[in-house]
Amino acid sequence: MSEFRAAPAAAGARVHALAPALALAMGAFLTQLDVTAVVVAMPAVGRDLGFGLAGFAWVMDAYSLAFTGLLLAAGAAADRHGRRRVLIAGNLVFALASLFCGLAWNGPMIWAARALQGAAAAFVVTGAIALIADAYREPAERARAFGAMGVVSGIAMAVGPTLGGLVAMGFGWRWIFLVNVPLCLALAWVLPRLVAESRAADPAPSDVTGIVLITGALGLAIVALLQAGAAATSGGLLWPALALAASFGLARGFVSRQARRSRPILDIRLFGQRSMAGVAVLLAAVSVSYWAVLVYLPLFLERTFGMSTSGSGLALLAATLPMLVLPPLGARLAGRFGWKGLFGAGLVLMAAGNAALALAAGLGLDGLALAGMAAGGLGAALVHPQLSGAVVALAPAGETGMAAAVTVVLRQAGFALGIAALGAMLAAGFVWLFVVAAVMAAIGAGAAFVLLPASQGR
Repeated sequence: MSEFRAAPAAAGARVHALAPALALAMGAFLTQLDVTAVVVAMPAVGRDLGFGLAGFAWVMDAYSLAFTGLLLAAGAAADRHGRRRVLIAGNLVFALASLFCGLAWNGPMIWAARALQGAAAAFVVTGAIALIADAYREPAERARAFGAMGVVSGIAMAVGPTLGGLVAMGFGWRWIFLVNVPLCLALAWVLPRLVAESRAADPAPSDVTGIVLITGALGLAIVALLQAGAAATSGGLLWPALALAASFGLARGFVSRQARRSRPILDIRLFGQRSMAGVAVLLAAVSVSYWAVLVYLPLFLERTFGMSTSGSGLALLAATLPMLVLPPLGARLAGRFGWKGLFGAGLVLMAAGNAALALAAGLGLDGLALAGMAAGGLGAALVHPQLSGAVVALAPAGETGMAAAVTVVLRQAGFALGIAALGAMLAAGFVWLFVVAAVMAAIGAGAAFVLLPASQGR
């Protein structure tokens, strides 16, 4: 009888041990849910607040730009002032920003509120990752904790479009944001009771100038791409060209500044190696050909096939559900075929999926559109969750922490730029939007086959 009692007791102990990780994961859940849940309601938001395609893109890019720009500052603040304190502060600001989003009466109001959401999300996500790493010191426990966080985040990304569509249809799109407020308050009450405070013994110095440079470079690049889509038809490309040149200048200044610092906040030199350069291309390819495409799919489904908000939310499950159920298979396939085989095959699937969407847009075939979404989702589910593991395996020993930070920044920056680039192509029609996404996925596949090693590395 003691054997039968011991097993439930051990299982209960494991669940109790994971309670802090699950509480921290809920913070990440809310920040991820607000990325995908709002996507399906964007056509309704644009109609109610009276903005066009450029405004559509800025609802997403304001969030991503602020998130990317403050991610590094959030890490430094968490190490210096306390990770739990920074996370809870970010969580409360996220609740306030969500309230502003729900009460927005025009485009500028919701863009500003979304930027505030993204800034707060940077502090929430950074604090959650650091607290999990500090709370779980044993490798097996840490792996389980990060695995639980990955599952929770995957659920948010997978069910976000459908849940957002149902909420928007039943209560109105504003409740996608307003529902965050009580959830954030509950999280702020729970976290101090489950998670201990921690700080870095030797926190890295902050670099306000560097943060301004990288944020300005990314923001100007987004502006240039969004303006180029409208200006291409009228021939007025001067201002987009000037904005792009200024963006390159700021980016160059940021790289030069980091090269001179003894402790850079973002060391781009890591990606000078062949394999790491391949990972950088893969991050950009997945961000553009899957995540940025996901932003425009509800608009595509509504305008091309006349789907309702809830209908497009359900249809998007074809693209998002694989992200929930397939990552364990991707981990096994990586062990069998290596990064080269797994990533190359996954990006070929994504290229084929976007090519099918381009054909569906041209021919008006809804069945082909669903097949394309499923193929793209399958490829992304095999590639995206494994990229972080590839960074840890391929980065030089002792530099995996910096490589992971660079990975997050590149992923978010690629998402923001991808939304702007595809938004610019939308002026020419959905066919060209999906063609560009397919080409980007094909470039990623080529990088995987050419630049990545055959084995998994460390």
